[in-house]
Amino acid sequence: MTGPSVPDPLDPVDPADETAGTTERLAVARTRSASMFRALPEEIHDLGRRFEAAGFELALVGGPVRDAVLGRSSADLDFTTSARPEETETILRQWTHDGAIWDMGREFGTLGGVRDGVRVEITTYRTESYDPTSRKPQVAYGDTLEGDLSRRDFTVNAMAVRIPSLELVDPFDGLSDLARTVLRTPVTPEQSFDDDPLRMMRAVRFVSQLGFRIEDATADAIEALAQRITIVSSERVREELVKLMLGAHPRGGLELLVELGLAAHVLPELPALSLEIDEHHHHKDVYQHTLTVLDQAVDLESAAGSGGPCEGPDLVLRLAALFHDIGKPATRRFEPGGVVTFRFHETVGAKLTKKRMKALTFDKDTTRKVARLVELHLRFHGYADEPWTDSAVRRYVTDAGDLLQHLHRLTRADVTTRNRRKSRQLARAYDELEARIDELAAQEEIDRIRPDLDGNRIMEILRIPPGRAVGEAYTHLLELRMEHGPLGEERAIEELLTWWEARERENR
Repeated sequence: MTGPSVPDPLDPVDPADETAGTTERLAVARTRSASMFRALPEEIHDLGRRFEAAGFELALVGGPVRDAVLGRSSADLDFTTSARPEETETILRQWTHDGAIWDMGREFGTLGGVRDGVRVEITTYRTESYDPTSRKPQVAYGDTLEGDLSRRDFTVNAMAVRIPSLELVDPFDGLSDLARTVLRTPVTPEQSFDDDPLRMMRAVRFVSQLGFRIEDATADAIEALAQRITIVSSERVREELVKLMLGAHPRGGLELLVELGLAAHVLPELPALSLEIDEHHHHKDVYQHTLTVLDQAVDLESAAGSGGPCEGPDLVLRLAALFHDIGKPATRRFEPGGVVTFRFHETVGAKLTKKRMKALTFDKDTTRKVARLVELHLRFHGYADEPWTDSAVRRYVTDAGDLLQHLHRLTRADVTTRNRRKSRQLARAYDELEARIDELAAQEEIDRIRPDLDGNRIMEILRIPPGRAVGEAYTHLLELRMEHGPLGEERAIEELLTWWEARERENR
């Protein structure tokens, strides 16, 4: 039996009490990071000694350093060096023993290598300058580690550890910002975000992933420069949005995406929801309802690594929760008596979901799944009013297909009423529906429902060649199978011949 979990000393702090325990937290950060750096693989220490012997500097940089301070191991080992690419190549070939290296982008000074399973990427110190119309920098080699760190996005990513000495290099006080769980830019935020607008998306993504808050001046700069995000490619925006959605705190990231004005340019359907009152009047607006549904969907995911259905973090489930009500603004109607309705918002929402996900260059399979869940998310509510026939239950399962477990969780997450009695009633109704699905599945293997006769057998019995008539016969038998369950071959043949005779009479 395990006891209660012990909070990590570097867990996010309350913004209202940011300075509480900062000294102690900073001490924890220093102690933890030093321990993590000493525990680096011997292959890394050897690599550092080789660069040092050749007269060059080598430093672990960026995310791996931040993660070490947070007590997390990192599979990515990114280094920066004073060596030029050709000098790095020489050392890497010797370090790998077999000379196996790869060119990650020689024009940017990046080479990679692997030894005994330890993969590294090494980039020559760089400086960057930007054209205001593009986020692609003009890159030149730099001369100092501190200069290289100044071009990083946030101070918590602008720290480095010299190898092999393990000296922490922190010119912008990123360690203190990590201790305070604050995001701040190394240079002025206006310059940083004007140079590379994608950093604004990265800021809200880190809020979701790490639970940090954005420093006030940095947040103000994002709000002022939000429109600059439009010069960033849809692919890069999508990558950041996906990472945000898969973070530990997606709601916090989405709220900032809206509050700072970025969503108006990359996901306008989300802030649009704040204008709409939901039909039950149980929430301030549909926007808040959507965020609550997302929170509840996350809570319903299976634990990571469990192998259970919808194992967290589940992108399809989270996106379906995010998009499930985006059809409401377009379908809002004011009925007599002050009632607000959103009829067919699930159908309209599915179309809008496809459109937005296509614009964000999501792959077709993910788009299909999310849009289908949006389309089906209200299907259960008829069951709560009046239990379905077995036929209706079969159709529910068949329509959900491989998304049934996602639909279960999305439907449950969509119950956000504060009326406890109604909430319990809906939960009991869905418990009953799931139980009936399980019973039918055990009886019929419902997830593989097929007619009692396949196409070849239909052609044999009716003595007809492949064609439209075979498909019509197959559909008719599938409808009977859905309505009545397994028929058995003898009855299926009788039903097929009866249907065929009626069809022939109609066609005479």
